Amino acid sequence: MRDIADAIESMEQLATVWRAMVLDRDPRADVRDLPGIAVRWADCRFAFWNCVTLTEAGADAGVLKQRLNEAAEIMRAKSHPGFLWVFEALLDDGARAALGAAAEQAGLRYAFPGTGMAADLPPLPEPAHPELTFARVDSDDLLRAYADINSRAYGFPLEDGRDGLAGSSLWKGGVYAYVGLRDGVPVTCAATVEADGRLFVVLVATDPAWERRGYGEAVTRKALYEGARATGLTRATLHATAAGAPVYPRIGFRPNSGIGFYSLAD
Repeated sequence: MRDIADAIESMEQLATVWRAMVLDRDPRADVRDLPGIAVRWADCRFAFWNCVTLTEAGADAGVLKQRLNEAAEIMRAKSHPGFLWVFEALLDDGARAALGAAAEQAGLRYAFPGTGMAADLPPLPEPAHPELTFARVDSDDLLRAYADINSRAYGFPLEDGRDGLAGSSLWKGGVYAYVGLRDGVPVTCAATVEADGRLFVVLVATDPAWERRGYGEAVTRKALYEGARATGLTRATLHATAAGAPVYPRIGFRPNSGIGFYSLAD
């Protein structure tokens, strides 16, 4: 039962953190908890802030089909595209086997994979990297740099990332957000935020021109170190992309659920 409990924790962390992020972006955003579905939709250009996720543990194939159709209808009513997140460990065996076909029938297209992870962190040494200095995001310029690194890493236009983060007071105070600078140029970034007694790692990215140098791991360690030092929290969670998934076990994270990201097919 530990695996399903960890998967539920992972899904609930998404719902908690995205509530704060989406409402920070727009206090009028669509934030609802429906039967089996959590809506966290800013309807902005930054697609990660436009999110729907399935919330039932042990959903069977029939429930899955119904929820996928409902989620697709919610997404079609929006002005900007976003993603449906499906935590696969929350589905029963039959629903997992039916997921691909059911998503296609609902008009959803598989976009990319992710992995939910969690860790009980030991005391962390202060991070360092010989090629980087770290700066906490406390100005509009650094926040814009943070947004731009994410846009480059995920293939978004720069204006999309800026639409998600620019002007945020939360990201310049309530989030432990750090950029790693090489020779004064921001090249990597990571953040942690307190959520229900845990540190949630959010929007880790490295400029594609500077990948495979250990920058992402170093700045993630920095964000965890500073978040833990400020809050005293040792439990941490995150949602990894395929590129980031090999990095986090070196910090102590263990996977708990595959995550399928789906967008509208039409």
